This record gives sequence, C-alpha cells and structure tokens, in this order.
Amino acid sequence: MGSNVRRSFGVAGCVASAAAAALVLTACGTSAADETSDSGASGSGDSGTLVLASIPSEESQSLQQEYQLVADVLEKETGLTVEFQNATDYAAVIEAQRAGKVDIAAYGPFSYVTAKDSGVATTPIAALVDAEGESPGYESYAITTPGSGISSLADFRGKTVCFVDPTSTSGYLYPSAGLIEAGVDPRTDVTPVFAGGHDAAVLAVVSGQCDAGFAYDTMVDKTLPEKGQIAPGDIEVLWKSETIAGSPIALSDSLSPELKDQITSIFRDELNIPNLVAKGYCTDEDSCRLPEASEYGYAAVDDAFFDGVRKVCEVTEADACKQ
Repeated sequence: MGSNVRRSFGVAGCVASAAAAALVLTACGTSAADETSDSGASGSGDSGTLVLASIPSEESQSLQQEYQLVADVLEKETGLTVEFQNATDYAAVIEAQRAGKVDIAAYGPFSYVTAKDSGVATTPIAALVDAEGESPGYESYAITTPGSGISSLADFRGKTVCFVDPTSTSGYLYPSAGLIEAGVDPRTDVTPVFAGGHDAAVLAVVSGQCDAGFAYDTMVDKTLPEKGQIAPGDIEVLWKSETIAGSPIALSDSLSPELKDQITSIFRDELNIPNLVAKGYCTDEDSCRLPEASEYGYAAVDDAFFDGVRKVCEVTEADACKQ
C-alpha cells in the first residue's frame, strides 16, 4: 500500500546572500501550512486521513523516501490514508501543526520545544535509535575543508558559516552555544547563511560557498557518503557537541485519545526493524529503510526528555527560543 505524497517546494528564484548565492533560503516559497490549506486538506485522522510532515533535514525527494515505510505501516495498521507533506522550512511544520493541518510531525528537538513552548497542542511520543534499549540522541558536528586554516570554533570569527535553520537543534542552537563558549557571537562575529537542510549545509562547505558549517552526525558520517555526495577527505570535523536529545515524532492533541494511543503504539512497538521484517514489511533487515538511517527504529520519549534543549536556549538566548 503506497501513501499519497504532496510536494510543496515553491522556492524557485529565491537566492541567498552574495556569499552563498546558490543556496535557497528557508524563508522563500510556500510552506507546508500554505500548501495544505490551498489544497483543502487538513490534518484530521479521525476523518480518514493522517497528515505526516517532517522538517526539511534534506532534499525533498529523499525525505519523502525516508518516510515511505513509516507511512505504509501507518496506513496498514490504522486503515487510514497517510499524506506526506513536504515543508520548505522548520517554521512551516510548526505553524501547520498549530493550525491543525498536521497530525504527525517529525520535529528536531529545538523545533519541537519551539512548537510546544509557543502553545502548539502537540505531544512527543517517540524518537529514533540504533539499538533496542538505547536512549535517543545524536551530535552536532562543526565542519570545514582541509587546508581552510580553521582548526577550532574560535577560528570561525569573521568567516562565512553555514547553519541549517534558525530553529535547527544541531544546525543552529547547539552550534551557537559552542561558538559562544569559544568567545564567538553567532549573530555578529560570523556571516551566517541558513542552508535549509543538513545536506545543503555540508555540500555548501564542500563547494566553498561557506568557509565552515554545522550539520548532524549521521548526515556527515553516513547519509552523504553512502549517496556518493561526499568522499573521504572532502571535509574535516573539528568539533562535536554534547549528546542532543533525539528528534521526536509528535502527535496533534486534536486527534481522538483512541487514535493517539494507537499511533503511539505503532511507533513504539511496531516501527522497529526486527518487527518490520517479522511482519513482512521488509524482506530482510538490510532492505528496511527508516528515517535518519536508523539501525533499529523508534523508542519512547516524553516532553521532559527535551529539558536539556530548553537549558541551551537559556544559554544562547537565541531569537527562536523567544517565540
């Protein structure tokens, strides 16, 4: 059973600053909320459709493929139609769920905290892990190219730096905390460029559009190398953050309690590779593709799990933390 997919990337013609003219800025184009509203669909699982949206950690077609198995399992287990909604930026997912247009949101930790603490009625239920019993978490990497002359975060001063999005945890919030600790103000001491996705940030550094940048560990270590988009020696990792709480799946509180319980159980109990193979969703473990290249599947989380992100907000005083 294939899930329906809607695309909402209306960003042609938008360009970034002269320092990164080839990058598409996250503020340009149609948002997930706009697209859903324009099409007349809305997040309303109780009416027969579940709308699933994800922050744009990578290019839209890849992201759609990342969530295909998740959507297929949700359709089979609930009997509902699943529509995957691409988004142009992180704020689009937040505002779409606030407006009741998204039932299931795949947030980053910071974008979840931004949504929850700004009044979005949403509940985190699960995050990806690589082994059963593991606590969901990952790291932010600071990267540059060999020979750049940049060897520490202190060397970022005066450089053009690729971040991901103002509400990206590993692509802005934790990097900002790291830069502040190194004596560099991320707002005034660097020329910031927001690439819109972790893949775009890495590739902009490799191509020379940015002197240095930030992205989450899996994008650097696995996703782009496995796609052949970066090769050994293309980049150097010069800083790693403390462990960040894993990116949550969050359900709209407008769903019925019964449906929320069912979806929660699907993510926590069904969406793991051993179970997916046992139930015939995948022929073997190697063919099971879950988001973020997870080697196992989802584990339970709750709101308190993200209090560490709130503490980093206090340190950085990032503008997005104040929304």
